[in-house]
Amino acid sequence: MKREVEILAPAGSIESLKAAILAGADAVYIGGIQFGARAYAKNLSEEELLDAIDYVHIHGRRIYLTVNTLLKDSEMDGLYSYLLPYYKRGLDAVIVQDAGVAAYIRRYFPDLQIHASTQMTITGSRGAAFWKAQGITRVVPARELSLAEVRQIKQETGLEVECFVHGALCYCYSGQCLMSSMIGGRSGNRGQCAQPCRLPWQVKGQKPKDLMSLKDLCTIEMIPDLIDAGIDSFKIEGRMKQPEYVFVVTQMYRKYADAYLANGREKFRVTQSDLQKLQEAYQRRGYSEGYYRQHNGKNMISFQRPQPAKDREKDQGNSWLDEKIQEKINGKLILSVGQSAKLVVSAKETQILCTGEIVQKAQSQPLSKERIEKQMRKTGNTDFLFDQLEIVLEGEVFLPMQALNELRREGLSLLSEGLLKTYRREVKVQPKKETIPESKGKDPEITMLVHTQEQLEQALLIPEISAIYVDSTVGLGMKAYRLLQSHAGSEKRFFLALPYILRKEGISFLEQEYSEALTHYDGMLIRNWESLSWLWEKGYEGEIRSDQNLYVWNQYGKAFFKENGISRITAPAELNDRELLRLGITEAALPVYGYQPVMITANCIEKTTGTCRRQEGGLSIFDRYQKEFRVQKCCKYCYNVIYNLNPLYLADKQEEIRALAPAELRLDMTVETGKELQKITASCIHALLSGEKTQPFVSEFTRGHFKRGVK
Repeated sequence: MKREVEILAPAGSIESLKAAILAGADAVYIGGIQFGARAYAKNLSEEELLDAIDYVHIHGRRIYLTVNTLLKDSEMDGLYSYLLPYYKRGLDAVIVQDAGVAAYIRRYFPDLQIHASTQMTITGSRGAAFWKAQGITRVVPARELSLAEVRQIKQETGLEVECFVHGALCYCYSGQCLMSSMIGGRSGNRGQCAQPCRLPWQVKGQKPKDLMSLKDLCTIEMIPDLIDAGIDSFKIEGRMKQPEYVFVVTQMYRKYADAYLANGREKFRVTQSDLQKLQEAYQRRGYSEGYYRQHNGKNMISFQRPQPAKDREKDQGNSWLDEKIQEKINGKLILSVGQSAKLVVSAKETQILCTGEIVQKAQSQPLSKERIEKQMRKTGNTDFLFDQLEIVLEGEVFLPMQALNELRREGLSLLSEGLLKTYRREVKVQPKKETIPESKGKDPEITMLVHTQEQLEQALLIPEISAIYVDSTVGLGMKAYRLLQSHAGSEKRFFLALPYILRKEGISFLEQEYSEALTHYDGMLIRNWESLSWLWEKGYEGEIRSDQNLYVWNQYGKAFFKENGISRITAPAELNDRELLRLGITEAALPVYGYQPVMITANCIEKTTGTCRRQEGGLSIFDRYQKEFRVQKCCKYCYNVIYNLNPLYLADKQEEIRALAPAELRLDMTVETGKELQKITASCIHALLSGEKTQPFVSEFTRGHFKRGVK
């Protein structure tokens, strides 16, 4: 079998990087001191990372830098100086979450490959194709995808596809989780997740369990299927884990990927001893095959907290430290009496010549070829090892051993420089300070997002509401259409809020309703890149707006969204009012009330704790303090939305809102009844329009990140 697959290993430290290379990794992914999604790993300093780039390239491997967090506008000025030395040194690629960062890198570092992080929540070939058109060369799709969906991305886009094959799994779709951020102030979008999903939770009438703690992923026995699905890169999770883990896991996936490619499916077998060795490298919760063969299921959950165990990683020993990896090179040493010593060293396509001291005529015992060769082969802890070494002696020669050592050191140094020279880059484009023009602020319109028919009925009766966003779980179908048609002559505008996650089943449903929906909706609210690409595919000509989970944290992001036809963004939930002011939201929507989504999940709480009934609706889960979190079952699209503990309330922050001058103030209704909606809306509208200082109408609420923000 001619196909190749990349083994991509985590490098949370320089020790882990070397362990990965020694174990046979084709590439490593690593974080620097800024902008990486593992803020608490032993991330490398600039000098260490530059050395790491050289080390990896000397050994013919690749290195990818994680820039997979969201960047505030104030941080964009530092991105160029941060990336510049790595770009010049020859960094192979960056892994990116932020759309603005992707656009920035494409503009100012045009030769640097960009990989779309799993944090981008790409769930299909349409989303992947969208990013391919933006210059992305590799996609890391959502971990929730099946093998069939992964295969479709590869076949329909031709992009390189990188998938996780081993390690920890998040309960939430990556990039869609605000749980740690909202309840603890540590943002997963900034690499600081506190993993509240690993804590005990419960549903009413049941004992607390670790309902959202997924078993770790292990796909070693699935390697034939993974390769046949078109996956180009096997990604191992674990930048927070020890070098021993990195070495063992990388070694196992290298071994069995090579075995399948060499011998085919019929002879592919993972031995029980290797499987045990792999699983003992790190086992916290048990293992599963993840989502590749199932959409969800309670067999993926580790319900009980693990007992404290001995450190399995240390039990693996540090045997790998006793090994070293050296690249084979060829050399020719010419020693001619009265002439300078000459050493020719070559590796791959690189060849260098260096000269040393004048060769002397031996007074008594000339140097033998054997002694010279023995001395020259002492490459020690360098990255090289002589394979073929030719010794040419002309006359009875003598040269001090120190002179031979210096000649060898210089030759290896020049060879290293020659090999690395091919990776070096020159800067082609200098950044310019850009400001995105903002329209003059007007009085903001008041809009509402609804999730139930009862909410829609009430929203239609409120004259101050100028636009209604109708969630697609309720907005498609004759009941909704009749309601909208009854108000077709009003000045209200209607937007269909497309699903948070759009996969095959969801697209089929939308396709059936598309023509009818066009007659009732003035525009669309999108929450993922699949939806935008699908609308383009349909030739949609209406207005397109984006929700706050399509993050815009900086000016480059704003420009990117506008360039791609998105007329209005929604202010991100994790920026505070000062940061929003700097970003500029005069053309954006600002949510001022509502239970904010903190998780979008493929696994289903109802199915995990009982039986899936495939009925839209809600339930609640409770944390260890018996605080209630509402869960919305979106069965049409097969995902859950978990909402924050308390609703956001900003309607009494009139002064700050006036300073921000948003185009739109949005009230998000999720679990509220019709009567609750009336009360809430009346209070909010009075506060927003009168400008009077009012007391919040709810006893428990949150300001979200409007004041505190995230680090």
